[in-house]
Amino acid sequence: MRVSLAVRGGLAATTHRGPPEVVDTADLPAAEAAELARLVAALTPGPRSDGPGRARDAVSYTITVEDGGRSAASTQWDAAMSPSFAALLAWLRDHFARRTTP
Repeated sequence: MRVSLAVRGGLAATTHRGPPEVVDTADLPAAEAAELARLVAALTPGPRSDGPGRARDAVSYTITVEDGGRSAASTQWDAAMSPSFAALLAWLRDHFARRTTP
């Protein structure tokens, strides 16, 4: 399973224009892969919304899961995010921060 995170918008929108960061469970220790799979399985839709609403400078996060030839994406905003999306986002951010820190 591959999970990617794309970040867009916010006050410093120019800092969020890079390509999505990607993690593959095949590259993780078994415990981390299992935790990521658990978080993905628990993912629920966010609040019904067509966008950030009044928070025009809100950051949007798109998490895409590719598994078994299927792909599913979920986009939520920091102003309107489900708890399960927030938990997966926190795990991904922590993972990517540890990967880039020497």
